[in-house]
Amino acid sequence: MITTLLFGSFMVMMLLGVPIAAALGLAGTAAIAFAHLGVISVPTSVYTGIAKYPLLTIPMFVLAGTIFDRSGVAQKLVRFATAIVGQGKGALAVIAVVVAMMMGGISGSGPAIAAAVCGVMAPSMIRAGYPRPYIASVIAAAAATDILIPPSVALIIYSVLVPAAPTTSMFAAGIIPGTLAGLALIIPVFWLARKHNLGAKLSHEARPPFWRSLWDAALGLFAKVIILGGLRLGIFTPTEAAVIAVAYGLLLGMVVYRTIRFRDLYSMLVEAAEISAIILTVIALASVFGWALSTLSVIDPIADAIINSGLGEYGVMALLVVMLTIVGTFLDGISIFIILLPLLIPIATAYKWDLTWFGVILTLMIAVGQFTPPMAVNLMVACRMTGCTMESTLRWVMWPLVTMLLVVVAVIVFPELALWMPRQMGF
Repeated sequence: MITTLLFGSFMVMMLLGVPIAAALGLAGTAAIAFAHLGVISVPTSVYTGIAKYPLLTIPMFVLAGTIFDRSGVAQKLVRFATAIVGQGKGALAVIAVVVAMMMGGISGSGPAIAAAVCGVMAPSMIRAGYPRPYIASVIAAAAATDILIPPSVALIIYSVLVPAAPTTSMFAAGIIPGTLAGLALIIPVFWLARKHNLGAKLSHEARPPFWRSLWDAALGLFAKVIILGGLRLGIFTPTEAAVIAVAYGLLLGMVVYRTIRFRDLYSMLVEAAEISAIILTVIALASVFGWALSTLSVIDPIADAIINSGLGEYGVMALLVVMLTIVGTFLDGISIFIILLPLLIPIATAYKWDLTWFGVILTLMIAVGQFTPPMAVNLMVACRMTGCTMESTLRWVMWPLVTMLLVVVAVIVFPELALWMPRQMGF
């Protein structure tokens, strides 16, 4: 009865359009109240949900992403990617994917990258004759890879909830799968553009000089070297790395490029604070839902049923992939981790799956959900910025979706794609 109330009230509120964070918190509170578990535990759950030192990384990396966006790094990355790819049919679409991957090592938030890349790439792609739904689909899918390429908010939250998979290990584990996902997306994006003769209007434009473009983009790309190199050498922790990224971004924007003025700092701090507040509010209120799940002993029977279902190791993994694909279209990654990890970790432990590898699989599935209609957060942002409806993207978004699922299968079949880098970096 209480379990039905917990999930039923959450689904009803979702259908009524209640924000996800509020729906999770209210459903958890209602279940706690009806089960006589003590409503006083709700504020305690809210506090303990976000009172974790590693979560300080999130607002810092969000601020770093805002600073790099305002400093003009994105435009320099576009010019460098154009120097690599050139002009012609499908070139701008490939450039959008490459730029999103480069930006992923700076911000780590899919919707933020989707907004940044749309702002830089969408106008030129529209002038080149690309359909707006195609532009939204390509950028939304490309931005989804960024939650795998470190620094990543999703990987940070996973490491906080699963102490056996530290943030440094998760960052290293996401590099190859994230890069592979981005490169794999180029295949359907380029094929669709060639098939439908997209982007031919700008094929006559000259390619920017490679070395000059590389020099202009080098300082922005060096942010990745600082973050990952500092973590590898043990110079600073992930939280300290986020602060270093902010300081480096301010150095570029205010001293080197001179694109950020002192009066711009306030608006950037406000924007970063608003985004961080949304993320941390979801974490805090989802923690109430998660505490209700664990206290009501809902998780253990479901986990035992899945383990003893007779499907076997790969059958259970296939079941989890299908489940996460469906859930990912309706919920954001943070909510999925907080709600489902208490269920999923016992299953992974029962089959002796490496928890770092398992975290990469889960994050990949969340990435797929970020551009899978009807509730895809990246696709919503891209559609809003390109001025098209989500329904119009269906014919375009299905091909990147299939490609990303193939990458998921590859990482499942070949775990070394996720585990080789952490081992080489000594994490």
